[in-house]
Amino acid sequence: MSFGPASLRGAGAEGLPGQIDYRLARNSIIKEFRRGRLSRLDVCDAHPELMRAARNVGAPLAEPCPICETDGLVTVSYAFGPHLPPSGQCFVDASELARLSRRAGQVACYVVEVCPDCRWNHLTRTYLAGRVRQRASRA
Repeated sequence: MSFGPASLRGAGAEGLPGQIDYRLARNSIIKEFRRGRLSRLDVCDAHPELMRAARNVGAPLAEPCPICETDGLVTVSYAFGPHLPPSGQCFVDASELARLSRRAGQVACYVVEVCPDCRWNHLTRTYLAGRVRQRASRA
């Protein structure tokens, strides 16, 4: 599986890439956890680097964690693309994403929901951002 911009090419209006929302998958996992079919170890397994980003640059959400029910749920956003590090680059807001896009062109963006308390994490959405380079037309 690739995490580059090509991995998110989707069917949008007139060939424009769209946004992919993982809300249904999230709700399914939460239901399975609440039914006892998944343990806390199954769903609270955030990578240490993701936890560091969540604590330092996570954007707060106005809802409690769906697993431990504490306040403090955050989102962490990453961009992957040409001229960015292979591990991607974390960004905090739209102005920082615009700066990354100017430098790297079109980037694939991933938004992850994270609870710094219990280590819950879930990919919430993916989308493409930045400028699309126009291809030269053939005569």
